[in-house]
Amino acid sequence: MNLAGIGYDCHRLSEGRRLLLGGVEIPYERGLDGHSDADVLAHAVIDALLGAAGLGDIGDHFPDTEERWRDADSIELLREVVRVIAGEGLQIVNVDCTVMMEKPKLAPHREAIRERLADALGLAPRRVNVKATTGEQMGFIGRGEGVGALAVASLRDDR
Repeated sequence: MNLAGIGYDCHRLSEGRRLLLGGVEIPYERGLDGHSDADVLAHAVIDALLGAAGLGDIGDHFPDTEERWRDADSIELLREVVRVIAGEGLQIVNVDCTVMMEKPKLAPHREAIRERLADALGLAPRRVNVKATTGEQMGFIGRGEGVGALAVASLRDDR
């Protein structure tokens, strides 16, 4: 049986923070603000996987009310979710994701992000797709106030 899940996350851009997307640091004057490292792309992928598996969402597993998750490495959180999913007897088939931000351009970093996510997911890079779009100068994304990410994950349940 094939299963599918969708994930979405967004965070505000602010001074004094790193811009991490899919575990890759992107040089920029501002970074994403949040309880963990605020990697919106990793968070969206986590939610897509958990949704496909019927295991709740990122807040159920890594609540921002718990101090132990402060500044957490989101790629390590993703690796933990991959272990949980495998423990359920599920296999990740592929992940497709889109980053929504006005600046900086993601194209120079897309392959590194794809490879980093693929490694964390235990997938061949061809099974992970990373796209980018802008907000066309509309809304919080278009005004450069924040970054959003959307992900879709497919799992296989052979039980």
